[in-house]
Amino acid sequence: MAKTYVLDTNVLIQAPYAMQCFEDNHVVIPLVVVEELDGLKKADGERGFNARQAIRFLERLRLRGNLLDGVPLDNGGTLRIEINCVHEALPDSLPDDQADNRILKVCRHLQQCQPILVTKDLVLRLKAQVLNIEAQDFSREQVLPEKNAYAGRLTCYVPEAAFNDFLTQGVAVSQLYLTDRDGRSYAPEVQENEFVILQADASLRKTHLGRVHQGRVLPLTYSRVTPYGIKPRNAGQYFMQEALMQPASEAPLVIVKGQAGTAKTFYSLAVGLEKIINHPTGEYRRILICRPNAQFDSDIGFLPGDDQEKISPLMRPIIDNLEQLIDSNED
Repeated sequence: MAKTYVLDTNVLIQAPYAMQCFEDNHVVIPLVVVEELDGLKKADGERGFNARQAIRFLERLRLRGNLLDGVPLDNGGTLRIEINCVHEALPDSLPDDQADNRILKVCRHLQQCQPILVTKDLVLRLKAQVLNIEAQDFSREQVLPEKNAYAGRLTCYVPEAAFNDFLTQGVAVSQLYLTDRDGRSYAPEVQENEFVILQADASLRKTHLGRVHQGRVLPLTYSRVTPYGIKPRNAGQYFMQEALMQPASEAPLVIVKGQAGTAKTFYSLAVGLEKIINHPTGEYRRILICRPNAQFDSDIGFLPGDDQEKISPLMRPIIDNLEQLIDSNED
């Protein structure tokens, strides 16, 4: 049986594609949500952009049919806009002039369909519970828990004989294995370019570092390279150096994740300087550095000085790393 989902404005502001994420079920957009999107479409930054994206999607659906009657979606579901249901009664403590309460009126109007209110607003979910309306958070865009996220590397066991031959011929992915709590072995899932710490199953003190390439784990190509005079000090930095030193045709994008102080910025700058200044490869012409700041758009006007002076506090860590790299390279 198809379910009915009522979407709050904050869901579409955070994920304008949300209307397409409910498979073959019914999606209902209260008219007050459309009004709020219209009020946010000129907002600066991501809020305004996402509001405009959601409005454009509704316009494409409007051209297919009457949104008040419902328009079929590509995933097999339907989407329709519901009027504000002003005739529905709410407790006196929930005034009619609040947008959230008008959304609750729509849910009360659809009570026979057992609607599910989808909202990022915790208070609105609490109000829905008071009115016996099922409410859920929208979790499609949420980040995976750390333990389930792709880490880019894993530690595996290999037979002793394959371990000894690793430096000359690598190891087939089919020879890798892990063990569960009961001691049973199983094959891990590996991705192309994923890094692997190999352990010999007969002696856990022996390890090799490798990278998955076309069904085999191969030794690191750049383990002995010192970009701009920098040497890796642990397995993570060896893997980072290997990824950053790859040709652009092999690794056009490298995403480095780690705690503060793990040399992410330092190593990226070192490899960039190495490939542009020390040993130009012709792949790159310049280094572009961007730093996100959620409040930058609104706060920069209040900072003293010209544009360069305004952003200098944000770029100070980059400048410090560059100075350290250049000074150490001159030595």
